[in-house]
Amino acid sequence: MLRINQNVVLALLTVASSLFLLFQLYYYKLYLSPKNGSAFSKFKGSFLAHESPRWRAVRKFIGLVSSHNVPVFLIDPLVLGLIGRDLEQIKSSPGSIHPECKYLCSPREFTTFALLDKLWKHEVSLFQTAEKMGFQWLEIRGKDPRLEGMDDLSGTEIPLHYIFKLTAHTIHVVVFYERSGNYLWHGPLRLKQHMDRKFVHFRKLQYGRYPGAFDKPELFLVSLDGLKVKIPQNLSRFQEEIATAQVLECRYREARAFFQLYPDDVSQDGVAFRKKAKSLLHLAVVTLNSLGVLFWLSSGTCLGWFRQCNIIPYSKDVDLGIFIGDYRPEIIPAFQKAGLPLKHKFGKVEDSLELSFQGADVKLDIFFFYEEDDHVWNGGTQAKSGKKFKYLFPKFTLCWTEFLELKVRVPCETLGYIEANYGKNWDVPVKEWDWKSSPPNVRPNGMWPVDEWDEVIQLY
Repeated sequence: MLRINQNVVLALLTVASSLFLLFQLYYYKLYLSPKNGSAFSKFKGSFLAHESPRWRAVRKFIGLVSSHNVPVFLIDPLVLGLIGRDLEQIKSSPGSIHPECKYLCSPREFTTFALLDKLWKHEVSLFQTAEKMGFQWLEIRGKDPRLEGMDDLSGTEIPLHYIFKLTAHTIHVVVFYERSGNYLWHGPLRLKQHMDRKFVHFRKLQYGRYPGAFDKPELFLVSLDGLKVKIPQNLSRFQEEIATAQVLECRYREARAFFQLYPDDVSQDGVAFRKKAKSLLHLAVVTLNSLGVLFWLSSGTCLGWFRQCNIIPYSKDVDLGIFIGDYRPEIIPAFQKAGLPLKHKFGKVEDSLELSFQGADVKLDIFFFYEEDDHVWNGGTQAKSGKKFKYLFPKFTLCWTEFLELKVRVPCETLGYIEANYGKNWDVPVKEWDWKSSPPNVRPNGMWPVDEWDEVIQLY
C-alpha cells in the first residue's frame, strides 16, 4: 500500500486555507467595505424586493394577467404619487433597474390597477389560473348606466371591480368602460347582500366609493422595482382627475315618470330647438375646454338634465355657470372665433358679470358665480333701468355627468341647487317665467351708477 507523504498533505492544507482566507478578504472588500457601499446596497435592495410580500403579490398578478393577455395599467394613488417624484428619471431610463424597492414595497394593503373592458374577453381561464397561483378572487357587478335610458335593457349588470387576494396583499382591479361622451367611466363598488364583507377592508379601497369619469389616458411602459408596468403618461393630469372624478347619472326612471305626467314636446319646433341647443352646447363645451375653464350646467339647462334628461324645449337658451375665479379675458374672443357673436355683456369682473352669445336662434348665457362665507351667488342686470339682482345658492361642489353625449359638470348637490332656483315645485313645468321675480332665490341688489352704464350694460 502506498504511504501518504505528510509534508504533501500539510502543503495542500496550507494552500486551501490561504485560498479560503483570500476569498473572505475579497468578499469583505466587495460587499461589506464602506468604500463599496453601492455594491452592498445593490445586493441588499434586490434581497428586499424579492422578500417583500407586496412586491411578490404584484409580481404574481402581473404574471397572471400577462399570461392571459389582459392589458392592465397602474392607477394606485399612493404608488403614482411616489412615481411622480422620480418621473423624469423613470422616463429617461425606462429599462433601468433600481437597487432598492422604492415603489411597490411601500406600506399599503392594496395595489390598484385598471382594465379597459373592451380589450378583454372575460375569459374564465384567468380566474382558474389565479386560483392555482394562490389567489382568492371576488367579482363585483352593477348596473350598466349606458343602458338605463332603454326600457327593455335597464338594469343590465356588468363587471365593475375585481379583487384578487393573497395572504399578505390584495390587488384591486377597476374596470373602465368607454362612454359616448368620449371618456372612461368606472362604477361604484357596492356589495351584494350575500357577499362576504370581511373578504378585504373594502372601506380602505381608493376607488369605488362613487362612480368616476376620466379622460382616456395615453399609457407609458416603465420598469418599477424590476417589474414592467404601464402607467398614465400624463401622470399629474391623471392624479388631478382622481380627486374630481365623481359622476352623477341622469335620473332616467324619474324622467320617464315625468313624461307620463307631462308628455314630451315632439313637435317640429320642439325637435328643431333641441337639435340647435345640443349643437350650441357642444360648441360651448369645446370652446371652454380649449381654454381650460371649469364650468357647469346651470339654470334651465341644469333643470332639464335633472328633471327630464334633456333640454327643456321651451327654455329658449343654454345656461352655464362659471366661478369668477375661473374667468379668462380670452373667453369672449374665443366664442367669437367659434362663430358666436357677443349679444350682451352685463356687470364687470368684480361684480355681477354675465355674458350672452348668440347662436343659431338659440342664446348661450354664461353666469359668473361669486363666493361668500355661507353661500354663492350670481348677478342679473336689467338693461333699461340699471337695476341689479342677486340670485343666492347654497354652496356646492361639482360632479361629472353625461348629457347629450357630452361629459359635463353639474352641481353634486343638485336638488338643493335646483330648489334654490326653482322652488319645491321644480318638477312642475312653468312656461311663463320672469327672471326678475319668479326665482325664489332672487334678491334686489341696488342700481348701477349711471356713470358706469357704458361699462356694465353693453348690448350688441
